[in-house]
Amino acid sequence: MVLNHLSVIPLNFTELLEGDHILLFSFQIVGDAVGWGFVVRGSKPCHIQAVDPSGPAAAAGMKVCQFVVSVNGLNVLHVDYRTVSNLILTGPRTIVMEVMEEIEP
Repeated sequence: MVLNHLSVIPLNFTELLEGDHILLFSFQIVGDAVGWGFVVRGSKPCHIQAVDPSGPAAAAGMKVCQFVVSVNGLNVLHVDYRTVSNLILTGPRTIVMEVMEEIEP
């Protein structure tokens, strides 16, 4: 999917939550000289594959296996990790990310 085709899409949390036990988190992460301290992989939705324990993402509370919901207000539930990475790398130094994770009932 091309970056220009992304738009701010209201998230339908009713659809996400039906039958699932999900927590939603919002993080503001300020990149440092090395980056933001996490790796995104997967597709529809992407997930956090790795978090540098000494990086900005870990300091904000991000964890491995969380699913990426939005980046800087853009719904990214239906795109691949390359698109999400491009949004992060070409955006501002401070990013706002929403992620979700499943919890035990």
